[in-house]
Amino acid sequence: MRRHISKGSMPMHREIIAILRGVQPHEVDSIGDVLIEGGISTIEVPLNSPDAFESISKLARRFGTVAQIGAGTVLDQDDVRRVADVGGQIIVSPDTSPKVIQATKAANLSSYPGVMTPTDCFTALGNGADGLKFFPSSVLGISGFKALSAVLPTNVRTYAVGGAGPENFKAWLSAGITGFGIGSALYRAGFSPSDVASRANDIVTSYDLAASQ
Repeated sequence: MRRHISKGSMPMHREIIAILRGVQPHEVDSIGDVLIEGGISTIEVPLNSPDAFESISKLARRFGTVAQIGAGTVLDQDDVRRVADVGGQIIVSPDTSPKVIQATKAANLSSYPGVMTPTDCFTALGNGADGLKFFPSSVLGISGFKALSAVLPTNVRTYAVGGAGPENFKAWLSAGITGFGIGSALYRAGFSPSDVASRANDIVTSYDLAASQ
């Protein structure tokens, strides 16, 4: 059953970022609908998707009051400004670029750079990052994250991306991760809204169960 989201009413927030790599502007509204109704209210469109800025703009106009909308695979300062111009709120990168982080904060957006090492983490935080995206998390692993997080500030927000999913949500959360970025397990180019709705339901159910334990 879909959850009804009234316009202007923020749904319950889960620490899940939907990564819509490959989504196209003509389908993005319907995909956004089923994600938000399914309980996922943070949506990222990677900039290597077709007409990504148009998709971000459409999502921001329609869902900006009930969801956090932003861009992924952001690699330079000009793209940060373009995301801000079309109404995006978050910037996610695969790397740790001080210039991108600084441009993001200057534009009053939230910054989530990709990190892997202690140097990456402290470089990101020192330049104002709002959270850390551990990517690819399958390479670092849960044990690697747990060891690394021992030296991080206790209030830092951390996200596992690329190797985290329903099968290991509980283990990651037990290790102290804040949340997850979910890509191909949730959306791939060609998936219909009903495909995404089914996957979102499974992911949210698994997340809620793991978070409650």
